[in-house]
Amino acid sequence: MSDYSTVEKKVSYGIGLQMGQQLASNPFEGVDLDAVGQGIKDIFNGAELAVPHEELDAAFKVISERMAAQKEEQAKVASAEGEAFLAENAKKEGVTVLESGLQYEIINEGSGDKPTAQSTVKTHYHGTLVDGTVFDSSVDRGEPAEFPVSGVIAGWTEALQLMPVGAKYRLYVPHELAYGERGAGAQIAPYAALIFDVELLEIVG
Repeated sequence: MSDYSTVEKKVSYGIGLQMGQQLASNPFEGVDLDAVGQGIKDIFNGAELAVPHEELDAAFKVISERMAAQKEEQAKVASAEGEAFLAENAKKEGVTVLESGLQYEIINEGSGDKPTAQSTVKTHYHGTLVDGTVFDSSVDRGEPAEFPVSGVIAGWTEALQLMPVGAKYRLYVPHELAYGERGAGAQIAPYAALIFDVELLEIVG
């Protein structure tokens, strides 16, 4: 095992970790860590490049096109899965389908006032993909979330204005009322339909 007892060694190792994290967050199939290391050494030492710049540019273009095609294919799959799920879900007893495409079912009715688009609200929520994968949850964190009604995804903005304080709804949100073609973070793919359990705790402003 290498000796990392000096400050210089530790910082050098930390730089490697940062570069590794960057590579891991934008992975492509076939990355060669030995070649990565050689590129670092060559540029650091001012050595002649093993691969000329024009070849590097061409290679980056190929990889970029390949990753874009892969992302597009994944988006098509996510879109088809979401549409199939929502079509089947719309047939369930107790599910209301709005003109926008938003679906919801009432878990608790609630009896307080309803917020407007200008309101700020406090909620508890639990968000999952259609396969049940949890991507965000104030319930799991044990801390309610506060935000403007008009400052969230369109599906939430529409649903919150239907909910009296104290209500808990399960929302089934099509991608066009969620994060659309962009997706969000590592877990929410482009064109993904989402499910939220939302409890309206309070209108705070």
